[in-house]
Amino acid sequence: MKIMTPGPTQVRENVRLARSRVTTNPDLDLAFYDFYKDTCELLSKLLFTQNRSYILSGEGILGLEAACASLTEPNSRVLVLDNGIFGAGFADFVELYGGRAVRYRQDYRRALEPAPLAEFLRQDHDFTYATLVHVDTPSAMKNDLEALCPLLKSYGILTVVDSVAGMFGEELNVDQAQIDILCGGSQKALSAPPGLTMLTVSSAAVAAMRQRKTPVASFYANILNYVDYYENKWFPYTMPVSDIEGLRAALENVSAEPQIVARHARLAKALRSALTAAGLKLFGENGYSNNVTAFELPLGISAAALLNELKEKYSLLLAGSLGELEGKLIRIGHMGENANFADLALTCEALNASLPALGFELQADIKQVFANGL
Repeated sequence: MKIMTPGPTQVRENVRLARSRVTTNPDLDLAFYDFYKDTCELLSKLLFTQNRSYILSGEGILGLEAACASLTEPNSRVLVLDNGIFGAGFADFVELYGGRAVRYRQDYRRALEPAPLAEFLRQDHDFTYATLVHVDTPSAMKNDLEALCPLLKSYGILTVVDSVAGMFGEELNVDQAQIDILCGGSQKALSAPPGLTMLTVSSAAVAAMRQRKTPVASFYANILNYVDYYENKWFPYTMPVSDIEGLRAALENVSAEPQIVARHARLAKALRSALTAAGLKLFGENGYSNNVTAFELPLGISAAALLNELKEKYSLLLAGSLGELEGKLIRIGHMGENANFADLALTCEALNASLPALGFELQADIKQVFANGL
Protein backbone atom coordinates (compact mmCIF):
# COMPACT_ATOMS: atom_id res chain seq x y z
CA MET A 1 0.00 0.00 0.00
CA LYS A 2 1.35 3.41 -1.00
CA ILE A 3 0.59 5.94 1.73
CA MET A 4 0.11 9.48 0.44
CA THR A 5 -1.63 10.72 3.55
CA PRO A 6 -0.87 13.93 5.46
CA GLY A 7 1.07 11.94 8.05
CA PRO A 8 2.25 9.42 8.91
CA THR A 9 4.47 9.53 5.86
CA GLN A 10 6.82 7.10 4.19
CA VAL A 11 10.10 6.42 6.02
CA ARG A 12 13.50 6.37 4.35
CA GLU A 13 15.64 3.23 4.66
CA ASN A 14 18.43 4.92 6.62
CA VAL A 15 15.90 5.99 9.25
CA ARG A 16 14.57 2.44 9.56
CA LEU A 17 18.10 1.07 9.87
CA ALA A 18 19.03 3.63 12.52
CA ARG A 19 16.14 2.41 14.65
CA SER A 20 17.55 -1.14 14.57
CA ARG A 21 20.86 -0.32 16.26
CA VAL A 22 21.85 -1.94 19.53
CA THR A 23 20.32 0.08 22.37
CA THR A 24 21.78 1.27 25.64
CA ASN A 25 20.33 2.16 29.04
CA PRO A 26 19.55 5.86 28.53
CA ASP A 27 19.13 6.50 32.25
CA LEU A 28 22.64 5.32 33.15
CA ASP A 29 24.75 5.67 30.01
CA LEU A 30 26.17 9.20 30.10
CA ALA A 31 27.03 9.00 26.40
CA PHE A 32 23.31 8.93 25.64
CA TYR A 33 22.82 12.29 27.36
CA ASP A 34 25.38 13.74 24.94
CA PHE A 35 23.67 12.06 21.97
CA TYR A 36 20.27 13.37 23.04
CA LYS A 37 21.65 16.87 23.62
CA ASP A 38 23.44 16.89 20.23
CA THR A 39 20.23 15.76 18.52
CA CYS A 40 18.22 18.49 20.23
CA GLU A 41 20.82 21.08 19.21
CA LEU A 42 20.61 19.89 15.60
CA LEU A 43 16.84 20.35 15.76
CA SER A 44 17.26 23.91 17.05
CA LYS A 45 19.77 24.66 14.28
CA LEU A 46 17.41 23.41 11.56
CA LEU A 47 14.60 25.53 12.98
CA PHE A 48 16.81 28.64 13.15
CA THR A 49 16.52 29.21 16.88
CA GLN A 50 18.70 29.81 19.90
CA ASN A 51 15.93 28.27 22.02
CA ARG A 52 16.56 24.90 23.56
CA SER A 53 14.84 21.89 22.04
CA TYR A 54 13.52 18.74 23.68
CA ILE A 55 12.34 15.36 22.38
CA LEU A 56 9.41 13.79 24.24
CA SER A 57 8.15 10.24 24.03
CA GLY A 58 4.66 10.60 22.63
CA GLU A 59 2.95 11.43 19.34
CA GLY A 60 2.84 15.11 18.34
CA ILE A 61 -0.35 15.85 20.29
CA LEU A 62 1.72 15.41 23.46
CA GLY A 63 3.60 18.60 22.62
CA LEU A 64 0.39 20.62 22.32
CA GLU A 65 -0.86 19.33 25.66
CA ALA A 66 2.54 19.82 27.32
CA ALA A 67 2.67 23.46 26.22
CA CYS A 68 -0.80 24.12 27.62
CA ALA A 69 -0.23 22.08 30.79
CA SER A 70 3.02 23.91 31.53
CA LEU A 71 1.74 27.46 30.92
CA THR A 72 -1.89 27.27 32.09
CA GLU A 73 -2.89 28.11 35.64
CA PRO A 74 -6.43 28.15 37.03
CA ASN A 75 -8.41 30.96 35.38
CA SER A 76 -5.54 31.95 33.05
CA ARG A 77 -6.95 33.75 30.02
CA VAL A 78 -5.60 32.13 26.87
CA LEU A 79 -6.22 33.38 23.33
CA VAL A 80 -7.03 30.51 20.97
CA LEU A 81 -6.66 31.52 17.33
CA ASP A 82 -9.10 29.35 15.43
CA ASN A 83 -9.25 29.10 11.66
CA GLY A 84 -9.16 25.32 11.54
CA ILE A 85 -10.03 22.19 13.45
CA PHE A 86 -6.69 21.83 15.20
CA GLY A 87 -6.64 25.54 15.98
CA ALA A 88 -9.96 25.16 17.76
CA GLY A 89 -8.69 22.03 19.53
CA PHE A 90 -6.20 23.98 21.64
CA ALA A 91 -9.15 25.24 23.70
CA ASP A 92 -9.74 21.72 25.01
CA PHE A 93 -6.24 21.56 26.49
CA VAL A 94 -6.51 25.06 27.97
CA GLU A 95 -9.78 24.21 29.70
CA LEU A 96 -8.56 20.78 30.79
CA TYR A 97 -5.89 22.52 32.88
CA GLY A 98 -8.26 25.11 34.34
CA GLY A 99 -7.68 28.01 31.99
CA ARG A 100 -10.24 30.20 30.26
CA ALA A 101 -10.00 29.84 26.50
CA VAL A 102 -11.01 32.96 24.57
CA ARG A 103 -11.73 31.78 21.05
CA TYR A 104 -10.90 34.14 18.19
CA ARG A 105 -12.34 32.60 15.05
CA GLN A 106 -11.77 33.56 11.43
CA ASP A 107 -13.09 31.99 8.23
CA TYR A 108 -11.86 28.39 7.81
CA ARG A 109 -11.42 29.07 4.10
CA ARG A 110 -8.81 31.77 4.68
CA ALA A 111 -5.46 32.04 6.43
CA LEU A 112 -5.49 34.09 9.62
CA GLU A 113 -5.37 37.78 8.72
CA PRO A 114 -3.20 40.11 10.86
CA ALA A 115 -5.26 43.30 10.43
CA PRO A 116 -8.50 42.10 12.11
CA LEU A 117 -6.44 40.33 14.78
CA ALA A 118 -4.61 43.60 15.46
CA GLU A 119 -7.95 45.37 15.91
CA PHE A 120 -9.11 42.63 18.30
CA LEU A 121 -5.90 42.91 20.33
CA ARG A 122 -6.26 46.68 20.65
CA GLN A 123 -9.50 46.02 22.52
CA ASP A 124 -8.42 42.94 24.49
CA HIS A 125 -4.86 41.73 25.05
CA ASP A 126 -4.81 40.48 28.64
CA PHE A 127 -3.72 36.93 27.83
CA THR A 128 -1.09 34.68 29.38
CA TYR A 129 -0.35 33.12 26.02
CA ALA A 130 -1.87 32.56 22.60
CA THR A 131 -2.10 29.39 20.53
CA LEU A 132 -2.15 29.02 16.78
CA VAL A 133 -1.51 26.43 14.09
CA HIS A 134 1.10 26.72 11.35
CA VAL A 135 -0.53 24.20 8.97
CA ASP A 136 -4.00 22.97 9.89
CA THR A 137 -3.92 19.48 8.42
CA PRO A 138 -7.71 18.85 8.09
CA SER A 139 -8.09 21.90 5.82
CA ALA A 140 -4.53 22.18 4.40
CA MET A 141 -4.53 25.83 5.52
CA LYS A 142 -1.21 27.57 6.26
CA ASN A 143 -0.94 30.61 8.52
CA ASP A 144 1.80 33.25 8.30
CA LEU A 145 3.67 32.92 11.60
CA GLU A 146 6.01 35.82 10.92
CA ALA A 147 3.02 38.15 10.56
CA LEU A 148 1.02 36.81 13.50
CA CYS A 149 3.42 35.91 16.31
CA PRO A 150 5.29 39.25 16.46
CA LEU A 151 1.89 40.98 16.66
CA LEU A 152 1.01 38.87 19.70
CA LYS A 153 4.45 39.39 21.25
CA SER A 154 4.07 43.17 20.90
CA TYR A 155 1.46 42.88 23.66
CA GLY A 156 3.66 40.65 25.82
CA ILE A 157 1.65 37.53 24.95
CA LEU A 158 3.63 34.28 24.83
CA THR A 159 3.14 32.30 21.62
CA VAL A 160 2.50 28.56 21.32
CA VAL A 161 2.56 27.20 17.76
CA ASP A 162 1.51 23.81 16.44
CA SER A 163 3.81 23.14 13.49
CA VAL A 164 3.38 19.36 13.58
CA ALA A 165 2.31 19.41 9.92
CA GLY A 166 4.39 22.42 8.94
CA MET A 167 8.01 22.14 9.98
CA PHE A 168 10.57 21.16 7.35
CA GLY A 169 8.15 21.52 4.44
CA GLU A 170 7.37 25.18 5.07
CA GLU A 171 9.61 28.17 5.74
CA LEU A 172 10.07 28.30 9.50
CA ASN A 173 12.43 30.57 11.41
CA VAL A 174 11.51 30.29 15.08
CA ASP A 175 13.51 33.27 16.32
CA GLN A 176 12.43 35.58 13.50
CA ALA A 177 8.79 34.61 14.08
CA GLN A 178 9.19 35.12 17.85
CA ILE A 179 7.73 31.74 18.79
CA ASP A 180 7.99 30.80 22.46
CA ILE A 181 6.96 27.14 22.23
CA LEU A 182 7.01 25.36 18.89
CA CYS A 183 5.50 21.87 18.72
CA GLY A 184 6.38 19.27 16.09
CA GLY A 185 5.86 15.57 15.43
CA SER A 186 8.15 12.91 14.04
CA GLN A 187 5.72 11.44 11.50
CA LYS A 188 5.07 14.40 9.20
CA ALA A 189 7.59 16.15 6.91
CA LEU A 190 10.47 14.82 9.00
CA SER A 191 9.43 11.34 7.84
CA ALA A 192 10.27 9.32 10.91
CA PRO A 193 7.74 6.88 12.38
CA PRO A 194 5.07 8.29 14.72
CA GLY A 195 5.81 8.34 18.42
CA LEU A 196 7.90 11.43 19.20
CA THR A 197 7.17 15.08 19.94
CA MET A 198 9.74 17.81 19.32
CA LEU A 199 9.60 21.10 21.20
CA THR A 200 11.58 24.32 21.07
CA VAL A 201 11.12 26.42 24.20
CA SER A 202 12.17 30.03 24.78
CA SER A 203 13.73 31.38 27.97
CA ALA A 204 10.63 33.57 28.40
CA ALA A 205 8.40 30.49 28.37
CA VAL A 206 10.61 28.71 30.90
CA ALA A 207 10.56 31.79 33.14
CA ALA A 208 6.75 31.87 33.00
CA MET A 209 6.62 28.20 33.99
CA ARG A 210 9.00 28.75 36.89
CA GLN A 211 7.03 31.77 38.12
CA ARG A 212 3.74 29.89 38.30
CA LYS A 213 1.73 30.25 41.50
CA THR A 214 0.41 26.70 41.24
CA PRO A 215 2.25 23.49 40.30
CA VAL A 216 1.87 22.04 36.80
CA ALA A 217 -1.04 19.60 36.98
CA SER A 218 0.85 16.86 35.13
CA PHE A 219 4.08 14.92 35.34
CA TYR A 220 4.39 13.46 31.85
CA ALA A 221 3.35 16.72 30.19
CA ASN A 222 5.41 19.04 32.40
CA ILE A 223 8.08 20.74 30.27
CA LEU A 224 9.95 21.86 33.39
CA ASN A 225 10.89 18.22 33.99
CA TYR A 226 13.13 18.39 30.90
CA VAL A 227 14.77 21.77 31.34
CA ASP A 228 17.73 20.63 33.47
CA TYR A 229 18.04 17.06 32.18
CA TYR A 230 21.62 17.49 30.98
CA GLU A 231 22.95 19.27 34.03
CA ASN A 232 21.31 16.72 36.34
CA LYS A 233 21.88 13.69 34.06
CA TRP A 234 18.27 12.72 34.68
CA PHE A 235 15.29 12.15 32.41
CA PRO A 236 11.74 12.15 33.80
CA TYR A 237 11.20 8.72 32.23
CA THR A 238 13.21 6.19 30.26
CA MET A 239 13.83 7.64 26.82
CA PRO A 240 12.89 5.58 23.70
CA VAL A 241 16.43 5.08 22.41
CA SER A 242 15.54 3.45 19.07
CA ASP A 243 12.97 6.11 18.20
CA ILE A 244 15.46 8.88 18.91
CA GLU A 245 18.14 7.13 16.81
CA GLY A 246 15.68 7.18 13.92
CA LEU A 247 14.77 10.80 14.55
CA ARG A 248 18.44 11.76 14.46
CA ALA A 249 18.87 10.07 11.07
CA ALA A 250 15.79 11.89 9.78
CA LEU A 251 17.14 15.24 11.02
CA GLU A 252 20.43 14.53 9.26
CA ASN A 253 18.47 13.86 6.06
CA VAL A 254 16.89 17.31 6.38
CA SER A 255 20.27 18.89 7.12
CA ALA A 256 21.71 17.35 3.94
CA GLU A 257 19.02 18.95 1.74
CA PRO A 258 19.24 22.77 1.91
CA GLN A 259 16.48 23.11 -0.71
CA ILE A 260 13.96 20.91 1.08
CA VAL A 261 11.34 23.70 1.37
CA ALA A 262 11.74 24.57 -2.33
CA ARG A 263 11.15 20.90 -3.22
CA HIS A 264 7.92 20.87 -1.26
CA ALA A 265 6.75 24.19 -2.72
CA ARG A 266 7.44 23.18 -6.33
CA LEU A 267 5.58 19.88 -6.11
CA ALA A 268 2.64 21.38 -4.21
CA LYS A 269 2.16 24.14 -6.76
CA ALA A 270 2.23 21.68 -9.66
CA LEU A 271 -0.30 19.42 -7.94
CA ARG A 272 -2.71 22.26 -7.20
CA SER A 273 -2.52 23.41 -10.81
CA ALA A 274 -3.22 19.88 -12.05
CA LEU A 275 -6.25 19.37 -9.81
CA THR A 276 -7.83 22.70 -10.73
CA ALA A 277 -7.15 22.16 -14.44
CA ALA A 278 -9.08 18.90 -14.18
CA GLY A 279 -12.09 20.74 -12.79
CA LEU A 280 -11.64 19.97 -9.11
CA LYS A 281 -12.04 22.74 -6.53
CA LEU A 282 -9.35 23.28 -3.93
CA PHE A 283 -10.53 23.91 -0.40
CA GLY A 284 -9.79 27.42 0.77
CA GLU A 285 -9.21 30.77 -0.88
CA ASN A 286 -5.57 31.30 0.12
CA GLY A 287 -2.92 29.99 2.51
CA TYR A 288 -2.28 26.82 0.51
CA SER A 289 0.24 24.55 2.18
CA ASN A 290 3.39 23.01 0.72
CA ASN A 291 2.71 19.83 2.69
CA VAL A 292 -0.88 18.84 2.07
CA THR A 293 -3.53 19.64 -0.54
CA ALA A 294 -7.27 19.37 0.06
CA PHE A 295 -9.87 19.33 -2.69
CA GLU A 296 -13.64 19.33 -2.43
CA LEU A 297 -15.52 16.21 -3.42
CA PRO A 298 -17.47 16.56 -6.68
CA LEU A 299 -21.24 16.48 -6.36
CA GLY A 300 -22.53 12.93 -6.11
CA ILE A 301 -19.22 11.33 -5.05
CA SER A 302 -18.73 10.39 -1.42
CA ALA A 303 -15.39 10.45 0.38
CA ALA A 304 -15.79 6.80 1.32
CA ALA A 305 -16.42 5.76 -2.29
CA LEU A 306 -13.40 7.59 -3.70
CA LEU A 307 -11.04 6.53 -0.92
CA ASN A 308 -12.15 2.93 -1.27
CA GLU A 309 -11.74 3.01 -5.07
CA LEU A 310 -8.18 4.31 -4.69
CA LYS A 311 -7.32 1.80 -1.99
CA GLU A 312 -8.84 -1.34 -3.51
CA LYS A 313 -7.94 -0.82 -7.17
CA TYR A 314 -4.71 1.18 -6.97
CA SER A 315 -3.31 0.32 -3.51
CA LEU A 316 -3.18 4.04 -2.76
CA LEU A 317 -4.08 5.49 0.62
CA LEU A 318 -5.30 9.10 0.67
CA ALA A 319 -7.29 10.73 3.50
CA GLY A 320 -10.62 12.35 4.09
CA SER A 321 -10.96 15.17 6.61
CA LEU A 322 -12.13 15.66 10.20
CA GLY A 323 -14.72 17.51 12.25
CA GLU A 324 -17.01 19.83 10.31
CA LEU A 325 -15.05 19.03 7.13
CA GLU A 326 -15.52 15.29 7.41
CA GLY A 327 -17.00 13.79 4.25
CA LYS A 328 -16.41 17.00 2.28
CA LEU A 329 -12.72 16.88 1.36
CA ILE A 330 -10.01 14.55 0.10
CA ARG A 331 -6.48 15.26 1.28
CA ILE A 332 -3.21 14.34 -0.42
CA GLY A 333 -0.09 14.37 1.73
CA HIS A 334 3.04 15.54 -0.08
CA MET A 335 5.42 16.11 2.79
CA GLY A 336 8.80 14.61 3.58
CA GLU A 337 9.37 11.33 1.77
CA ASN A 338 5.95 11.66 0.12
CA ALA A 339 7.10 14.81 -1.70
CA ASN A 340 8.57 13.26 -4.83
CA PHE A 341 7.60 13.19 -8.49
CA ALA A 342 7.09 9.43 -8.86
CA ASP A 343 4.63 9.01 -6.00
CA LEU A 344 2.67 12.14 -6.84
CA ALA A 345 2.51 11.12 -10.50
CA LEU A 346 1.15 7.76 -9.36
CA THR A 347 -1.43 9.58 -7.23
CA CYS A 348 -2.48 11.71 -10.20
CA GLU A 349 -2.75 8.62 -12.41
CA ALA A 350 -4.98 6.88 -9.87
CA LEU A 351 -7.24 9.94 -9.63
CA ASN A 352 -7.39 10.07 -13.44
CA ALA A 353 -8.95 6.61 -13.41
CA SER A 354 -10.98 6.70 -10.19
CA LEU A 355 -12.87 9.96 -10.59
CA PRO A 356 -14.38 9.12 -14.02
CA ALA A 357 -15.22 5.62 -12.75
CA LEU A 358 -17.36 7.30 -10.08
CA GLY A 359 -19.04 9.66 -12.54
CA PHE A 360 -16.88 12.80 -12.60
CA GLU A 361 -15.83 14.06 -16.01
CA LEU A 362 -12.27 15.35 -15.96
CA GLN A 363 -11.47 18.55 -17.86
CA ALA A 364 -7.78 17.69 -18.17
CA ASP A 365 -5.35 14.83 -17.60
CA ILE A 366 -4.23 15.33 -13.99
CA LYS A 367 -0.94 13.48 -14.37
CA GLN A 368 0.02 15.30 -17.55
CA VAL A 369 -0.70 18.76 -16.16
CA PHE A 370 1.21 17.87 -12.99
CA ALA A 371 4.25 16.74 -14.97
CA ASN A 372 4.13 19.80 -17.21
CA GLY A 373 4.05 22.06 -14.18
CA LEU A 374 7.44 20.96 -12.88
